[in-house]
Amino acid sequence: MRAQTERAVAEAQVILFVIDAREGVTALDEVFGEVLRRCAAPVIVVANKSEGRAGESGALDAYGLGFGEPVALSAEHGEGLADLYQAVMAAAPADEDPLDGTEDGDKPIRIAVVGRPNAGKSTLINALIGEDRLLTGPEAGITRDAIGVEWAFETRRVRLVDTAGLRRKAKVEEGLEHLSTRDTLRAITFAEVVLLVMDATHPFETQDLTIADLVEREGRALVFILAKWDLVQNPQAALAEFIDQAERQLPQLRGAPVVALSAETGRGLDRLMPAVISAHTHWSTKIKTRDLNDWLREAVERHPPPAVDGRRVRPKYMAQTKARPPTFVLFASRADKLAESYRRYLINSLRHSFDLPGTPIRITVKSGSNPYADGEAKGARRTRH
Repeated sequence: MRAQTERAVAEAQVILFVIDAREGVTALDEVFGEVLRRCAAPVIVVANKSEGRAGESGALDAYGLGFGEPVALSAEHGEGLADLYQAVMAAAPADEDPLDGTEDGDKPIRIAVVGRPNAGKSTLINALIGEDRLLTGPEAGITRDAIGVEWAFETRRVRLVDTAGLRRKAKVEEGLEHLSTRDTLRAITFAEVVLLVMDATHPFETQDLTIADLVEREGRALVFILAKWDLVQNPQAALAEFIDQAERQLPQLRGAPVVALSAETGRGLDRLMPAVISAHTHWSTKIKTRDLNDWLREAVERHPPPAVDGRRVRPKYMAQTKARPPTFVLFASRADKLAESYRRYLINSLRHSFDLPGTPIRITVKSGSNPYADGEAKGARRTRH
C-alpha cells in the first residue's frame, strides 16, 4: 500500500493533503508534510470536517504545515467544494486544459472488471497495462472499492474499473462488504463493456450466472474471461465445453466473446482487447431503417407469426430507436398477442443477419400501422434478449 501511495504522489500533477480539522495537525500529519515538501508537484492542504466550530481551530492550525492557505471543507455536507475546485485549477500546470480530450469522439471505452472474489481481476488489469497498479495477493477480498485506471490501447483511450468480488447475497456481510457490493453494481451500471472474470478451473458457478444475467439486464456488452488458463488440463476440450455451457445456460447472450488467458504467464492476453473492441462495436451498432425492414419482410416470409384465436399477428414496420444497446421498435397488428417464442425468433434472426453476437437487444412491440403517429400506441410491451 505504501509503494502504491508513493507511486501516485510521484506521478501526480497536484497533490491534495487531507487532514482532519477536528483533530488538528497531528504528529503524523507533520511527518507526511515533510515527505510532501520534497515533491515537485504543488500541494494543497484540505482541512476536511471543517463544518461547525469544532473544525475551525484545526483549519487554522493547517497554516503551520507551510503549504499556504488551506482549503476548509466538509466532504460529507458538500461545503467548500467550489473553493477546492478553484485551488486545484490555480495549482494545475498552465499548459493543461482540464476539459481537453472530453469530446464525444475521444471518450474512453469504460470497462468494468467483475467476478467472484479471488478470480484474478486485479492481477488481470496489472498484466494488461504492464504495471503493478493495483494491490494483489492470494487472499480473497483485497479489493474493496471500484478503482478506475486510465490506459491507452493502441489509439483507443480506455478506463478500466477494478471492482470488489461479488458473492451470493446470503453470504454478503453488513458494513464494508455491503458497500463494496453496491460500488461494484454501480460500476456495472456506468460501464460500456463488462469483463466477467472466472476461475477457469471451476467456471460458471451460480454466482457467475447471476452476474452475467445482471450485465445483460443492464444492457451492457459482455466478454467472458477464463482466467488462470495455465492451470487447465486439456484446454481445447475445456474451452469447447465452456462455450457449449454458456449457450445453454445464457441463451440471451449467445455468441458473447470468450477469452481464455493467464495473467501470470501472459498467455492469451493479446486476444483480450480485440475482443473488447469488437464487443463494443457490436454494442454501438446502428442499422439503417431500410435494411431493417428488408430483413423483417424476409424473416416474416420465412417464418410467419402464429395465429392467435384464428387471427394472425402481422408485423408491419421496424426501426431502431437507439444503440448502446441496440434498441428497436416493431409496429404490428395485435401487438399484445405476439408470442414470446416469435420474439425470440426475431432476436436470433437479428443477431445472425446483422452480426450482433452476444449483444443485448431490446425490442418494443407497438400496435398501429403509422410509425410516425404522435403519442404512444396501445399495447406496448418491452422485452430483453
